[in-house]
Amino acid sequence: MFKDHPKGLIPAALSNMGERFGYYIMNAVLVLFLCSKFGLSDEASAIIYSVFYCGIYVLSLVGGIIADRTQNYKAVIRSGLIIMATGYIILSIPILSTQGNIGWLLPLTCFALLLIAFGNGLFKGNLQAIVGQMYDNFEAEALAQGPEAYRRVQGKRDSGFQIFYVFINVGGLIAPFVAPLLREWWLNTHGLIYNAALPAACHQYILEGASMVGDPMNNLLGLIGKVGGTVDANSPDSIRAFCESYLDIFNTGIHYSFIASVAAMLISLIIFMVNQKIFPVPAKKEKQVVEDYTPEERAEMAGEIKRRMYALFAVLGIVIFFWLSFHQNGQSLSLFARDFVQTDNLAPEIWQAVNPFFVITLTPIVMLIFGALSKRGREISTPRKIAIGMGIAGLAFLFLAIFSFMQGYPSGTEFKRLSDSEQMAIKAGPWVLIVLYFFLTVAELFISPLGLSFVSKVAPKHLQGLCQGLWLGATAIGNLFLWIGPLMYNKMPIWQCWTVFLTICLISMFVMLGMLKWLEKIAK
Repeated sequence: MFKDHPKGLIPAALSNMGERFGYYIMNAVLVLFLCSKFGLSDEASAIIYSVFYCGIYVLSLVGGIIADRTQNYKAVIRSGLIIMATGYIILSIPILSTQGNIGWLLPLTCFALLLIAFGNGLFKGNLQAIVGQMYDNFEAEALAQGPEAYRRVQGKRDSGFQIFYVFINVGGLIAPFVAPLLREWWLNTHGLIYNAALPAACHQYILEGASMVGDPMNNLLGLIGKVGGTVDANSPDSIRAFCESYLDIFNTGIHYSFIASVAAMLISLIIFMVNQKIFPVPAKKEKQVVEDYTPEERAEMAGEIKRRMYALFAVLGIVIFFWLSFHQNGQSLSLFARDFVQTDNLAPEIWQAVNPFFVITLTPIVMLIFGALSKRGREISTPRKIAIGMGIAGLAFLFLAIFSFMQGYPSGTEFKRLSDSEQMAIKAGPWVLIVLYFFLTVAELFISPLGLSFVSKVAPKHLQGLCQGLWLGATAIGNLFLWIGPLMYNKMPIWQCWTVFLTICLISMFVMLGMLKWLEKIAK
């Protein structure tokens, strides 16, 4: 699996793995954390999440431009890790949100997210550009040794980015367990247990006070008993004090998990600095030889650059819709896991570990299949793989739409109005999430790492940081509209929500297939 790859691949992957571990700790709980800490609605927290996720990838474009212009990719990457660590430090400070301080505490939290997004923008795309340059150099060295040596390394780029992607998901596999474990440990320390529904009920009581009566009040008192709390049901002060205490303890445990994110940033920084001498510098050699070109050669190069950039933007337009659908795993799919799936023994955040688990276990299988086809002379082109991936993503939402329709699931809002017994009667088993994430992960393996490989193939050598930033920028546009998922989830029967994403995936697949011959020609 690791044979015949550049020696800098594994150190770069390890550095990225540490950063991703820290990032996915935060990402696994972000939407639910914003709801539990500040009492935000699903829709409001989804908007913050969408803007943050968009910012990560938009700022990757900025990071790519900075690195391309300064030619100091390694310094830009180091700065990104330090800035991200600063953002996580701010998030790790446990301060109880109240009506008196939310006016500055919520903006401070958003500022910390901005730091993380900016640091990620400096780090992510530029490290990917370095990996792409490794394979440019690797292939050039093999070509100099002769046709046979070059033949052996052809196709290694796709598998190299798949290996790189596996290391990302090792961090993503472990991370979702950290925040829930620390949160539950901190609750247990105070004689309490975890309950996903109680924070929202506590915020409602703090807002409404003694005017909260009937079923909402009975539900709150029942939840307090379930977590091991004791209150005087006739004393508003007693109930309010418990609600504030539970929210403080509940969210303090999450704050502590961000300390692990800080440590992960520092480990990534150390790995990168120790190994930075073996990493190449994209575009540096291109600048040294540009003055030797004749006017005719420069005109031909300009035309080639245009063709490559047109192909890149065509693929970027497709993957926008993949990320809009796939990243619902942190939005509407996370809400689905919380509401419609029996997760009594597991926090809903932990289900996000299913995706990286499948990435790690399925990547070797996918690589073997691709390798076997290549040896038989039936290699699947990178653009075709991306089109297939869109179709497989559609299968994931087709499965969920059919299942939700057959179960007669209402909208998320209507589900919350049901009694506890009615909710429990219609909840699905965990197997639904496992099947869903299996299909989504296979789709991801056909699109995300191979998309990075495609970008590194078609990107002009002096614009590699920019082009990797453009790939992430396309992801940003998809992420900017993630809030659409929770909006539909709460406004319509959820099978209709999943059908919308199914339609998006299928249209994207057919558009990609329509451009296939042109893209394959450019990517040769």
